[in-house]
Amino acid sequence: MPDLTTESDYDLIRECLRSDSHERSQECFAELVRRYKNLVYSIILRMHSDRDEAADLAQDVFVKIYKNLDKYYPDYKFSTWVMRITTNHVIDARRKKRAETVPLESVEYEIDSGASPEAEFLRKEQKEQLAQVVEELPDMYKIPIVLYHQQGLSYQEISEITNEPLSKVKNRIFRGRKMLKDSLVKLRVKESGSYGLS
Repeated sequence: MPDLTTESDYDLIRECLRSDSHERSQECFAELVRRYKNLVYSIILRMHSDRDEAADLAQDVFVKIYKNLDKYYPDYKFSTWVMRITTNHVIDARRKKRAETVPLESVEYEIDSGASPEAEFLRKEQKEQLAQVVEELPDMYKIPIVLYHQQGLSYQEISEITNEPLSKVKNRIFRGRKMLKDSLVKLRVKESGSYGLS
């Protein structure tokens, strides 16, 4: 029996689809799950603060992937296809049940991790403020922002995942950033006013 860890994604997919043995098919798919479970879980967790719910959604995603393996085309990277299914599933789940987002760690602020306690407090406060304004973004801006900044995807990859034109992806990320910054400014003005600061 060949070592599954050395086989390509596409070979594993073909083996899943054509194998007469249910056990063999399950083994091949288990290897695909092993390769992509962290990616799927991390995407979901960026949009759901509840880890148990994120784990349930991840299981649902892999069930959906398994059922739709025959629809995968090798013209696209398997990882891109997986991320598209994951993103669409999260969007569907959010429509059914509004969920709280997790902090988006770095869009605007980064302070040296070796900084003073005061700077560390400021960094934590900034991250919490950023999480608050990201949560308020409409999904059409939030999804590409999270994929770009959190998952490190390119504009082209996000275009493929969201099935939107490249120009629209770039525009939404640009507008999403501007909305974030405007919201952060308003939030800080509001907070400084509540503390009696000028």
